[in-house]
Amino acid sequence: MKVIIKNIAELVQVEGNIQEKVSGAAMKNLGTLKDAFLCMEDGLITDFGTMDSWAGIDDWNNTEVVDAEGGMVFPSWVDSHSHLVFGGTREGEFVDRINGLTYEEIANRGGGILNSAAKLAEASEDELFESASTRLIELIKMGTGALEIKSGYGLSTESELKMLRVVKRLKENFPITIKATFLGAHALPVAYKNDKEGYLKLIEEEMLPLVAKENLAEYVDIFCEKGYFSVADMERVVTAGKKHGLIPKVHVNQFNIIGGIPSAVKLDALSVDHLEVVNQEDIDALKGSSTMPTMLPSCSFFLKIPYGPARNMIDQGLPICLATDYNPGSTPSGNMNFVVSLACIHMNMNPEEAINAATINGAYAMGISKTEGSIAKGKKGNIFITKKIPSYSFIPYNFGHNCIDRVFINGCEFNR
Repeated sequence: MKVIIKNIAELVQVEGNIQEKVSGAAMKNLGTLKDAFLCMEDGLITDFGTMDSWAGIDDWNNTEVVDAEGGMVFPSWVDSHSHLVFGGTREGEFVDRINGLTYEEIANRGGGILNSAAKLAEASEDELFESASTRLIELIKMGTGALEIKSGYGLSTESELKMLRVVKRLKENFPITIKATFLGAHALPVAYKNDKEGYLKLIEEEMLPLVAKENLAEYVDIFCEKGYFSVADMERVVTAGKKHGLIPKVHVNQFNIIGGIPSAVKLDALSVDHLEVVNQEDIDALKGSSTMPTMLPSCSFFLKIPYGPARNMIDQGLPICLATDYNPGSTPSGNMNFVVSLACIHMNMNPEEAINAATINGAYAMGISKTEGSIAKGKKGNIFITKKIPSYSFIPYNFGHNCIDRVFINGCEFNR
C-alpha cells in the first residue's frame, strides 16, 4: 500500500543522512521543509520534498492520497522510559502528598512501588494486558510511535515474568515498536525487607535466567538510589544481566548523587535515566561516552522535585533525551507533547532541542536510530499530522491542548 500525504504546511525533522543522535549545539538544528509532500510504501518512508517538486502520481493502483490540509507532519515521538504495565492507580498517595507526606515517607509506609507490587500480584495477565492496551492506544493517538516498557512492579519471579509476558503480548498485538526492560531491582519486596543479598541472588540465579530463556527483555535496569540499591548493587545486577545478553539502562540521580552515572558509563549503559540532580563529575563522565542522558520532566512536575539541568548539559556538549516515565505513582501521564512543553518551560530547552530530544535521541536510547526518530528515506512510516498550527513551536507553547489530527504507524492510519 502506498500512502502520499500532500499539502503539508511544514515537514518537521527531515534528514538526508540519518544521524545516530544529536548533541550539544547541534540539538538546535531541526531540518524542515515547507509546503511539502511525504510518500510511504510498504510501511516505510520512500520519498519527500516540496510540493512544487512533486511529480504527481503515475500509478494509482493501491495508492491512497491524504490531504494534510495545511497541517504539519512530525515523526512519531519515541518514549524510551515507561512503566506502562501496572495493576492499579495510586491517587490515594497523590492526596497524601497534597497533605504533606513526601515520596520517601509514603514509600516507608508501604506505599510507592510496594503498593504497585501488591496490586499487580492480584491482577491476572489478561487483566494487565487489557488495561495496558487501553493506555497504549491513548499514547499512540497522542503521537507516540515507539515505547520502552519496564517490569519492576512484580518483585517476585512469578510477577516479574507476568509483567514481561504482558509486554510481549503488547508487542504482538500493536504495530508500534515496543522494547522490554527487566527491572526486578526496583525495590526490595516485603519478604526480603531485611535480606537484600537474598533478593539480589534471586534476581541473578532465578529471574534473569528465566527472562533470558523466554526472550522476554532487551534491557536490564535497576533503581540506583539511597534507600533502594547502591552503586555496587547496580554493578552486580547489570553485569549479571549483560551475561544474559541484556543491555543496561539504569535509573540514577533521581533524589541523590551517589556515583551511579560514572559507574553506569563504565558499564556501557545505553542510557542513564532521571538525572534530576547532576554534578560536574557526572557531566564529565558522560562527555565522549555512548550513554544517553535521559530526563523525565513530568516526574519532576508531579512530585515537585528539581528538573534536570538540561540547559547546562547541552551547553557542555551533551545530548539529552526526553521520556515520560509513565507510571501510577510518580508520573501518571504518558503524554509526550506535555513532556516537550515541560522541557521548554522548566528546563530552558528551546523547541528544536526538545523535539530532537523526543525523537532522534529517544530513538538512540531505544537502539532504533536507524529505523525511527526522524523523517528519512528507509525509516518507518511512523508520523502524525497536526491540525493547522502556526509553527512547530506551537506544540510546546500550547500545552494541555491536543494538536494532533491523524496518526500513521508503519505507513497505515491508526484508528483503534
